[in-house]
Amino acid sequence: MAGATADDESSTKLVGRCSVFYYGVGHMLNDITSACWFTYLLVFLTDIGLPPRDAAIVMLSGQIADGFTTIFAGELIDRYGRFKVWHIAGSVLVAVSFSSVFGGCLPCKIIGSNSSSMQTIGYSFFAAIFNVGWAATQVSHMSMVNCITLNSTSRVVLASARNAFTMVANLSLYAVAFVVFNFNTGGTVMDVENQYRWIAYSSIFVGCCFVGVFYLGTEEPRLKREACEKGHVRISWTYWFNKLLYYQVALVYVLTRLITNVSQAFLAFYVINDLQMTQSSKALVPAVIYICSFIISILLQEMTWTGQRLKIFYSAGSLLWIICGIGILFLPSSMKAFIYILSIVIGVANALIMVSGVSMQSFLVGDDLNGCAFVYGSLSFLDKIICGLALYALESYQSSTPEVRNFHYLNVNVSVTRYGLGLVPAICALLGVFVTLSMKFPEPTLPHLMDPLLA
Repeated sequence: MAGATADDESSTKLVGRCSVFYYGVGHMLNDITSACWFTYLLVFLTDIGLPPRDAAIVMLSGQIADGFTTIFAGELIDRYGRFKVWHIAGSVLVAVSFSSVFGGCLPCKIIGSNSSSMQTIGYSFFAAIFNVGWAATQVSHMSMVNCITLNSTSRVVLASARNAFTMVANLSLYAVAFVVFNFNTGGTVMDVENQYRWIAYSSIFVGCCFVGVFYLGTEEPRLKREACEKGHVRISWTYWFNKLLYYQVALVYVLTRLITNVSQAFLAFYVINDLQMTQSSKALVPAVIYICSFIISILLQEMTWTGQRLKIFYSAGSLLWIICGIGILFLPSSMKAFIYILSIVIGVANALIMVSGVSMQSFLVGDDLNGCAFVYGSLSFLDKIICGLALYALESYQSSTPEVRNFHYLNVNVSVTRYGLGLVPAICALLGVFVTLSMKFPEPTLPHLMDPLLA
């Protein structure tokens, strides 16, 4: 009896800093490749001659594969566990397929055809494989949060750590990209492919190094022995579908991912085409965003968290995004230096909404650990499908209507790029505020884990 009490106390106490570090770096490979994927994939594909609609198809194919894999992986993880097996399998697929996407169209070389149709099929195939691996790694890593500790503050600390290392991954990518874009200015299709090949290979190397640290520092989670002896009863999907909070958290999470993913995908187009900035700005402007996000994420780790504070910080981040969205929509190219000020505010806003938005999932799960992978998987499914459709619609429309409306008195051409980077995130942020304020988070409950996850 005394041993059970000690185990319960171990599960609810604050997680140590080393443990937070080991967990936080586990998503680095996913994060650095994802940053490259959303920032540069559409730019890369259009630069090598693929029509915008075909480039959007490549992106959409990956998002659909990602979405369905999250459901599949979440179900199997809930049934059988084995978080680290799914994590390492997904990491291998990510490393291999990502190098194939930015390394050139391998099926085109095998068949000997460089037609747009063949390129679209070839890139879509490896995009799907990449996102299958990415989803398996993501679901297994996110599900671990609720198996590490049942202390609500520790869970938010872990979410903050993951967000902080996401910023480290992004900054690593943009540092490499800044060097590459400065020393190789592109020009021919071969030059463009070499640019992104260097960026891709460097990203994989850095990500794999940090994933190795994660494997060495973490242990496979074990449910309480008593629960295993009772048959490891899984929580039914209908349990979550009967909860109002599930739908509220799902909507907030999808809106949050729409804000970050859509804005990230159009940022490079915006600074080059709309603001007429240099090629290196494709790395410098996003780097400013992620430096600010990194600083804020570190500060958020030092806070004590409650459901009320999650709502306050998410609302604050959303309001900052609304202000930035309006600024982006009407910023003339003659005042392009102001993009760096907007980038600072966007970085702060992204950190606030991502940390609080992801942490809401942990509050939703509570101590229902036998269904946590389904929660993360189903929410990620919605995120991937909706983000993929949104990006496809915006990129396809951009090919036929580059300029939507002219504001001559501001010398601003309001393009689809401006809508994608400014208006869409601002609207999503506004909706997110309304949903967040209507939430009622449950109080933390008793632990159900035998041992802490991290060594």
